[in-house]
Amino acid sequence: MIDKLSWIAVYPEIVLLTMACVILLVDLGVKSPQRTLTYVLTLLTLAVVAALTAAYAIGGNTVYGFGNMVVSDPMANWLKCFASIAMMVTLVYARPYAADRQMLRGGEMFTLAMFALLGIFVMISGHNFLVIYMGLELMTLCSYALVALRRDNATATEAAMKYFVLGALASGFLLYGLSMMYGATGSLDVGEVYKAIASRQVKHSVLVFGLVFIVAGLAFKLGAVPFHMWLPDVYQGAPTAITLLIGAAPQLAAFAICIRLLVQGMLPLAIDWQQMLAILAIGSLFVGNLAAIAQSNLKRMLAFSTISQMGFLLLALLAGVVNGNKLNAEFAYGAAMFYVITYVLTTLGVFGIILLLARAGHESEEITDLAGLNQRSPLFAGVMAVCMFSLAGVPPVVGFYAKLGVLQALVSSQQTLYVVLAVFAVMMSLVGAFYYLRVVKVMYFDAPNPGMPTAIDAPTDARVVLSINGALVLLLGLMPGGLMTLCTQAIASVVKSLGT
Repeated sequence: MIDKLSWIAVYPEIVLLTMACVILLVDLGVKSPQRTLTYVLTLLTLAVVAALTAAYAIGGNTVYGFGNMVVSDPMANWLKCFASIAMMVTLVYARPYAADRQMLRGGEMFTLAMFALLGIFVMISGHNFLVIYMGLELMTLCSYALVALRRDNATATEAAMKYFVLGALASGFLLYGLSMMYGATGSLDVGEVYKAIASRQVKHSVLVFGLVFIVAGLAFKLGAVPFHMWLPDVYQGAPTAITLLIGAAPQLAAFAICIRLLVQGMLPLAIDWQQMLAILAIGSLFVGNLAAIAQSNLKRMLAFSTISQMGFLLLALLAGVVNGNKLNAEFAYGAAMFYVITYVLTTLGVFGIILLLARAGHESEEITDLAGLNQRSPLFAGVMAVCMFSLAGVPPVVGFYAKLGVLQALVSSQQTLYVVLAVFAVMMSLVGAFYYLRVVKVMYFDAPNPGMPTAIDAPTDARVVLSINGALVLLLGLMPGGLMTLCTQAIASVVKSLGT
């Protein structure tokens, strides 16, 4: 008999699944090439789910359901809320682009996006290895299909094949690592695995062997070096609307499973996985920033930018535990959560501009396509500049405070290695500032390309959302305290639950 609390824990998932199925059936009768009814129903559903998860999060309760297989805690609910909002914004930006390229002939894009979000929800709330893996597979299978949505486009099809093959390999790594951990501890429950490892009754070499595969699988999902090979090709080859869909909300889920597996499940092995994360972070910051400088394609540059940004995220994750002491955990993991949320917000703004500049027959993917943007649309140029400054970590925008939080977490650990890593991260940020500021220079100081339309036509809803998006990047930089407190309190509930 399933108790009432189990159903309460998964209400948002039930609403999302039910409405995804309803919208799939309703879309069969929609004749509009713009899929207006499907679009409106999808946005309304996502808004309801975002409100529901926010209400759960504000309540501050932690509820376990279905025999501890799922958990509804403040961290999970805030991440679900932000993921829902990110998916809403993505679809607002993507709709005009997709309509111009005949990607809305059926309602697949909206339905697959909702099922991908359901996978994200399951990953975020999973408290059992199999549940987390099921959520991961649901999200990635939808992502493969979305990348290949333009069936008549050879580049998109090639990107989908690369993504599928490398994604299957990474899933195999993760699953093998989880199976090793199950064999060693005798449980799939995250809490039970923590207790088994903490008891020190399990052979350490077996645990580390499984941990290597788990970290490799997680690194692929984050796009960390050396598991980054898929990211530039998929970002460049996928339709831009789909690039945003796989590059925004899924990052929140990747962060969540890092917390669930590494912190809630394997914190007693922190000394081992922190060393692995340090290597991944150094490689990601170095390769991501240096490779981005050489790119002329904007989407490919942003892919390498993502790799470097994930390096910063990994630095925050490795600073949480120092010599077995968890005093720095709330601040470090809270800084990581703040970082990933603000990164997603900024990414939405950047790709929103690229999507709204694109028109039928032209993609606006090259950096030179932004030449003279300020003369054509001061609004678009302003939002893009704010987002570029944020990614570069220039004050007073939110990216500066996000990077500062990570650096503070490293320095407050009072470990020489972590202080050195903080200095290295600052140096790599200076390198990264070059390619971000180059985009600003092209927009404001280069002459517009001949043949570019002087006016930029964008739907009203997209313009309004884009304006709010840009304003939030600036306002959260000026007043970051509220979001930072929210993240720290959400992580505090996770840290308190360790070992229970």
